[in-house]
Amino acid sequence: MVRKTRINLLTISIVLVCIGIVMIYSSSSIYAWERYGDSFYFLKRHLSFLAVGLLFTFLAMIVDYRSFRKYSRPMLMVAIILLVLVLIPGIGREVSGARRWFRYKFISFQPSEFANLALIIYTADFVCRKADKIKMLVRGFLPPMCVLGATVLLILLQPDLGTVIALSSVVLLMLFIAGVRGRYILTLILSSLPALYLLVFSVPYRRARILAFLNPWLDPKGTGFQIIQSQVAIGSGGLFGRGLGHSQQKLFYLPAAHTDFIFSIIGEELGLLGTLGIIVLFMIFIQQGLKVIKNAQDKFGYFLALGLVLMISLKAIINIGVSCGAFPTKGLPLPFISYGGSSLIFDMVSLGILINIARTGEYP
Repeated sequence: MVRKTRINLLTISIVLVCIGIVMIYSSSSIYAWERYGDSFYFLKRHLSFLAVGLLFTFLAMIVDYRSFRKYSRPMLMVAIILLVLVLIPGIGREVSGARRWFRYKFISFQPSEFANLALIIYTADFVCRKADKIKMLVRGFLPPMCVLGATVLLILLQPDLGTVIALSSVVLLMLFIAGVRGRYILTLILSSLPALYLLVFSVPYRRARILAFLNPWLDPKGTGFQIIQSQVAIGSGGLFGRGLGHSQQKLFYLPAAHTDFIFSIIGEELGLLGTLGIIVLFMIFIQQGLKVIKNAQDKFGYFLALGLVLMISLKAIINIGVSCGAFPTKGLPLPFISYGGSSLIFDMVSLGILINIARTGEYP
């Protein structure tokens, strides 16, 4: 049964990656030709990221996942140092007002993706080390909250509110399932609402995104443009779609067609059946991930698998929700499918760790 779970996880992920390869070329080829004179520009970069991801996936599968416990705190320290370095002008690269990447020639790295993995590993280790104190406020709840607070503060400075919301949700859910008292978490959430309000409504572009989400037609050529074009893409696909490669919205109407809004292009070219197929694949992935969690042979494996499945699930839900207009615009890619170096690599590393945990479960 566990072997079947590993095969299912791997098979579903391969299908999603293959869909991503096809759709990245379909959605980016014209834009790549216009900007770089090479219609394969983004596809070639994506394949290079995929090759690196496969290497790290293999390493994550063969290294005993329990060894991550020994390095959880050093990994977290490295992640925090990288998050600080990326904010320094001349070291981190600024794109459209956001400083989230290290880049050298064609190589780019987004440290927040590494921070996601490092913090999930740290939290899984913490709940194992402090199992008898996890219900305490000072010794069980505040330490991981201080670590989470420092991490999300650095990510907010990039700025990247979408990653902060996803990462915070994952860590809080892990702690709640570990036994942290619900009133502590509820108090933290309620006390964070004023700060969240200020983060959203004191920043013009975030406030504009919320207003565009509530009614994109108030500014159809400005802040509402992306949401409207995304919905046009999905709606014009109908049941069967326009056909692979025949999207109209990718012709410079829908920004970020090969990254954050690739689901919209799938809806336009492959129709309702295509988008439902993607959703079903993610649902099966989550189901198989839950089996890995259930069959984990130790507490660390249980919470590590839980955190990884939650992160991939939340990213998929938020990305699809944004494309459909159910959530305000966030900069989160669709796991395994969207173009993006660091996100793809760390999604594949997460897959490798999940398969590793499932494999260990074969030998009680």
